[in-house]
Amino acid sequence: MKNNPLPASALFDEHTFYRQFIYDLQHCQREVIIESPFISSARMKFLYPVFESLVNNGVKVYVFTRDPKEHRRPMAEQADYEITRFEYLGVQPFICKGNHHRKLAIIDRTILWEGSLNILSQIKSREIMRRIEDEESAIYMVKFINYEKCIGSR
Repeated sequence: MKNNPLPASALFDEHTFYRQFIYDLQHCQREVIIESPFISSARMKFLYPVFESLVNNGVKVYVFTRDPKEHRRPMAEQADYEITRFEYLGVQPFICKGNHHRKLAIIDRTILWEGSLNILSQIKSREIMRRIEDEESAIYMVKFINYEKCIGSR
C-alpha cells in the first residue's frame, strides 16, 4: 500500500493485530484468503461488518477452516453456524479435514499475515502475527499451499 508507513515486515500481537488487519481489509481491492482453524461467534460479530463491506464491493473472500466435526462443543456448533453465515453473506468457505491448524491471511496477493493467532476466533490468548507486505512472498504462499486448485489463479 503506497501510503502505509509500515516497513515490509512487522510484528503484531493480540492487542495490535486487529487494528492493522482491519485497515488492510478496508483497503483490499480484489481478494482475501484467510486460514483460521477455529471460528467463534464472538470474534465474527466484530468481523462481519468488514466482510459484508468487502463482499458488497466485489472482493472475493475465501475462508479455509477446520471441519467443525473435529471440534468439541460448543466450538463445533459455533463453527457450523458461522460457516452457514459465510455462505449466506457470499464468503466462500473451504472445510479442511485432518486437524487443520494453519493461521494466515493473504490480501490481494500482496500482503501476507502469518503466525499463531486464530484470526476468526481469537479472544484472550497471547499470540503473535507477522505482516509481510511483499507480493513475491504472498504469491509464494499461495503456490506453496496450492490455493489455486480451490480458488483459481488471478
